[in-house]
Amino acid sequence: MKKETHPDYHLIDVKLTDGTIIQMKSTWGKEGDTMSLDIDPSVHPAWTGGNARLNDTGGRVSKFKKKYEGLGF
Repeated sequence: MKKETHPDYHLIDVKLTDGTIIQMKSTWGKEGDTMSLDIDPSVHPAWTGGNARLNDTGGRVSKFKKKYEGLGF
């Protein structure tokens, strides 16, 4: 394998939104740098199971439900 073709893989500190700092391996920055996150798994609805809403734009959801109401979904 050629040298100097892959980026350096090293430990960095990752600061979560609640102030918690964890260590991860990354190619970002230099050894010991700190990356501060704006969004992380502790606050993002995709990971926390936040409120899921269906936006019925133009009645599409209603139309779909009416079309397949007899199938027992």
